[in-house]
Parts: sequence; structure tokens; C-alpha cells
Amino acid sequence: MLKFIKHNMTEIEGIEIYPIISLIIFFLFFAALTWWVVSSKKEYIDKVSQIPFKENLTENKNNNQNEK
Repeated sequence: MLKFIKHNMTEIEGIEIYPIISLIIFFLFFAALTWWVVSSKKEYIDKVSQIPFKENLTENKNNNQNEK
């Protein structure tokens, strides 16, 4: 099956640029993401990491109030 796909891909002119573009987009995205993570302030990361726990506590508090 790969033979059929490979044969069709060799027929298309200029198709060799698409893997290069994909690799560049992939690399730029992860480089930007790495830069963002490294440059983020620790206070912001701590604040965001507590969001699931705060929402869970709020839900539990609301459920307890509704049961009374």
C-alpha cells in the first residue's frame, strides 16, 4: 500500500516542501512553548496549578449547603 502512496507523491511537483514546513511549524511551536514555560513567573504557575482544587472545594461547599 505504501508503494501506491509513494508513487503518487512522486508525481506531484513541489510536494517536498510540505514536510519541511511541517517540521518548521512543529519546532517553532515547541520552542515557543518551552520559552513560555521557562519565562513564566513561579507565582503564576502556582496560582494556575491550584485552580482544580479551588473549583473542587467550591463544588463540595455548594453541595454541602444544598444538602442542609
